Amino acid sequence: MKIAVLGAGAWGTALAIAFARHHDVALWARNAAQAADMRSARKNARYLPDAVLPEALGIEADFAVAARGGELNVIATPLAGLRGALRLLHAVAPTTPVIWVCKGLESGSQRLPHQIVAEELGERFPCGALTGPSFAEEVAKGLPTAITLASNAPGFAEKTAQALHNARLRVYANHDVIGAEVGGAVKNVMAIAAGISDGMGFGLNARAALITRGLAEITRLGLALGGKRETFMGLAGMGDLILTCTGDLSRNRRVGLALAQGQALEQILKDLGHTAEGVSSAREVAALAQRLDIEMPITQAVKGVLHDGVPASAAVEQLLGRDPKLENS
Repeated sequence: MKIAVLGAGAWGTALAIAFARHHDVALWARNAAQAADMRSARKNARYLPDAVLPEALGIEADFAVAARGGELNVIATPLAGLRGALRLLHAVAPTTPVIWVCKGLESGSQRLPHQIVAEELGERFPCGALTGPSFAEEVAKGLPTAITLASNAPGFAEKTAQALHNARLRVYANHDVIGAEVGGAVKNVMAIAAGISDGMGFGLNARAALITRGLAEITRLGLALGGKRETFMGLAGMGDLILTCTGDLSRNRRVGLALAQGQALEQILKDLGHTAEGVSSAREVAALAQRLDIEMPITQAVKGVLHDGVPASAAVEQLLGRDPKLENS
């Protein structure tokens, strides 16, 4: 299969490396100088410095050259770049199927990625969301990983998952796009909360409680939006949540750890050097939950720390002071 991966951040680069083991792949980098460096050094020094780019992997700085004439376009930009990438694709490759790997809710509108895609390409366009528990560094190394391809288009998830699936990158088809995207968006918020908890030394019991109650919040919101309960028990829900809340490679967890140490958010993000989608998602998820009258106390607490100047210690005390309720409420 001829594939273009559009976005040369850590995740886009890792997927391009993984796909290039079995397919004809071009990786598009927005910055021409970065593309030239990657082409000559066979490394992405900024975003994935320890991974070697296969000789067979093409590196392109021209979006149209990368996207035209392929069988699948993979959008690997941050969520903020999704709409712009879709508009470019509509102009240069209007019929090529698309999958996206960004997670979160659009700033200001609280739209999930598939809603943005539907607005730009139409409701019936063959497309889907690739999501699930996956660190870029491990995928690039060829370590075993299982992810989900969710699509509402008849047959698209099964056909595309089968084409991308291999022994080291196992891709499972799913028809619940809403559930898969909600899981991917909110787990990043929970990872920041887990980082704060770990950074404040609250221990493993507290982390387990936070993950469990975080899953309850994800499920509550997902069901209200039309997702399926079983999705939140799978790779796109529980799987992604556990990995992001516990793995040391998690950027969002690292944001929480730094917040617990009293560091300023602006400096944390500067030092991180990568996008931490949970920072913007916290504000949008909290706004959506408030609009739908859905109780999401952990999300609201994280949003308060990130965007309202609430000290991490005060947010924790507020959560711990909540009245007890039925566990499944």
